[in-house]
Amino acid sequence: MRDNTAYKNEALAALKGNWAPSVLAIIVYVVAVMLVIAPFEVKFFLTDPTDLSAAKSMSVLLGFYVIGIFLIAGPLLVGLVNAFKVLLLSGDNKLVSNELKIGFGNWWHHVWGYLLKSVLVFLWSLLFIIPGIIKSLAYAMTNYILVDYPELSASTAIDLSCEMMKGHKYDLFYLYLSFAGWFFLSIFTLGIGFFWLIPYAQTAQVSFYQDVKAEWESRHSMN
Repeated sequence: MRDNTAYKNEALAALKGNWAPSVLAIIVYVVAVMLVIAPFEVKFFLTDPTDLSAAKSMSVLLGFYVIGIFLIAGPLLVGLVNAFKVLLLSGDNKLVSNELKIGFGNWWHHVWGYLLKSVLVFLWSLLFIIPGIIKSLAYAMTNYILVDYPELSASTAIDLSCEMMKGHKYDLFYLYLSFAGWFFLSIFTLGIGFFWLIPYAQTAQVSFYQDVKAEWESRHSMN
């Protein structure tokens, strides 16, 4: 495994000259998520909390909101992170096109993978925050595995992520921590900085994934 500087430098090299399509890909994802949650948010602010009939309609709308997150935002997120993988590995900067093509190309597989991973992280989080964080790190490679190994079931992809991340969960956590300064700077820019931070961090994570994947494949080939 390389150090964080190597991952971040590789990410910056891939993003050089490609910041505009990278930011656009993030905007597309954010807009899609906002369109999913907008009806619920509007209804929430306009609903009288004492109106029982309105509360019932809110619960129905909440159900549609949750379904929308899993059916739309989930596969789109899989497409987004893998679009940055394509950028890093091949230099293909058609990030929005790849985000949509990859995310919805094997739609149900990505929906199920995203759903299963989210439920598992939620259940582990019920045991306090730390187990949830540890499992989030263990499952972090799932979105890439769903695309790289489409023949695997969603549950097997999650298991494979856990196997790849054995001994590397702290390494990934440490990589995330290295972006802390950029995170706070993005907050001070009223969130605008996140449109540049997310491509940077995601591309660095792709570089990290390539290392843990290569290490796992090396171990697997010797067995």
